[in-house]
Order: sequence, then structure tokens, then C-alpha cells
Amino acid sequence: MDIEKVIQHLQSGGAILYPTDTLWGLGVDATNADAIERLRLMKGSGGAKHYSIVVSDMGMAAQYAAVTPLAEQLAQKFLPGKLTLVLEPHGLPESLGAADEVGIRIPNHPVPLSVVQKFGRPITATSANVSGVDAPLTKDFIQTNNILVVEEYLPLPDSLPSTVVDARGARLVVIREGAITKAELTDFESGVL
Repeated sequence: MDIEKVIQHLQSGGAILYPTDTLWGLGVDATNADAIERLRLMKGSGGAKHYSIVVSDMGMAAQYAAVTPLAEQLAQKFLPGKLTLVLEPHGLPESLGAADEVGIRIPNHPVPLSVVQKFGRPITATSANVSGVDAPLTKDFIQTNNILVVEEYLPLPDSLPSTVVDARGARLVVIREGAITKAELTDFESGVL
């Protein structure tokens, strides 16, 4: 991976295709409203879709979201890993999809973590497909939309998407069950209450 080329592409408002511990992701600078709008057009997702962000650690998460005690406890147990924490954002463009919530991802994969650490800002974490279509992006789509492939575009190991939990309050709310099961989260929660 040519990290300098990746950073320059992100700084210019470009999109990258990157692997994670779950699915392939499409990333743009999550602080750049214009780049996020281009991503929406590219994916055909309109304004209703919320995009999560990749951060390097909970310190970076705290720069862009209100990190609750529950979020800290979940992070200690499950992150980096296949969990998305929904928190209250600050300092992020509303074009990410919601003024009152943002999904925070810290994938257990060296590529997105290295990119975000070097970039110094979060990138979007959305699946690499056109909205409403399960199939991954084709090479033609990637070339037409000037998407920089960070690593060779190969199938990832079979994985469910990340589990999404609302961690804004004192009790977690499972929004989407994914790679981490509700049973694992229930066991976790009963252990910390």
C-alpha cells in the first residue's frame, strides 16, 4: 500500500476502497461534506442513509463524538473489532446522515487503521456496493468513479457485517445484530451492571 498516495487521494476529496475485518469499505474524508455528497451520488443512496466512520482509537472517537461510559466499556471488550458504536456526534458534517447520531468503527484490520492514523481524520465506513445491490463493486465502477483501491480487491473471508449498538445512554440497544451476537452483548451487559 502506498500510504502517501492514499492520503493525497483522500485530501483531494477522492474515495478509496479498503478491506476491513467484515466487508470491503468505501471511504472518503468524513470531515469533508463535498466528498460525502460525491459518495452519496456514487452509491445512489440519497440523503436517508447514515454513514459510519472509521477512527483509529477511542481517543480519536472522542474528537468527533460524545463517548459515554458504556461506549468505553464496550470498546474495552470488543474493539478493535466487529462492532459499531452509535454515539452523539460533534464536529462532523450533517451530510453523514444524522445530526444526532454517528456510527463509530474501529475495525480489527491494519489497512483502515493505518490509513486513518496517517490521515489524522476519520474516513467513512460504508459497504462497497451500490445501495440496494448486494453485489460488490465491479472494476468498471471503480475505474469510472476514480476510486483508489488501497489493497488488491480480493474477496474477504466470509463475515457478517458489524453489529451496531446504540451506546448513547446507560443501557445498550442493539440496532443490528451482525458478527457479534445479541447473546454476547447480553452476557457483557449483565457482567458490567
